Amino acid sequence: MGGAIIVVICIIGSIIWGIRTGKKRRDEMGELVATLGLQFSSERNYQVTKHYAFLDKLRQGSNRYAYNMISGTYQGHSVAAFDYHYETHSTDSKGHRQTNHHHFSFFILTTEKYCPELMIAKESFFSKITPPLGYDDIDIESHEFSKKFIVRSRDKKFAHDFCNARMIDHLLGHPDIHIEVDQNLLVLGLGFKLEAEQIETRLKQLIEIRNLMPSNFSQGERK
Repeated sequence: MGGAIIVVICIIGSIIWGIRTGKKRRDEMGELVATLGLQFSSERNYQVTKHYAFLDKLRQGSNRYAYNMISGTYQGHSVAAFDYHYETHSTDSKGHRQTNHHHFSFFILTTEKYCPELMIAKESFFSKITPPLGYDDIDIESHEFSKKFIVRSRDKKFAHDFCNARMIDHLLGHPDIHIEVDQNLLVLGLGFKLEAEQIETRLKQLIEIRNLMPSNFSQGERK
């Protein structure tokens, strides 16, 4: 009996701690975003999967929503960022159904021109995507890069142009990210939630990646 009470107390304590931590993070994000001249909303947004339908990670699981959404103009670029949640379910050895919560952060920049679809990520990321992107991996000349990342695109020339020497150097130094490009959106994805103080750094990285893209990338047409 006493053990059960201790478990209940631990669960309640964990919930309270989670609520306080979440509120502290939201407050810090709101303050930071205000200093950057951007807009912030902590409300859950269940429509974001429709707006960014091309993002494979946004089509997984159930109870899918974005929160802590940031939007506006940063250093002359139209940007958006948000945390994302979805659920999957599993069964333990005793047959009990468990709910697994997954959280990610996304940073999105609107480019002035349109691009073919492209995805660059570590192999572990691709292995978790359902359904698959639908076309073969593209071999990039850098052996080190090809060992760490998989590249997929409908347009092989665009993929090779995108993975230029400077881009390869940047991505090798930041193996924790994945990139998606579709139409006029450049997306930087992370497999975890960021602390508030890291947001500006990632926004700057998003712009740096945009600047590393080939200057003649504008061959795609709007769909």
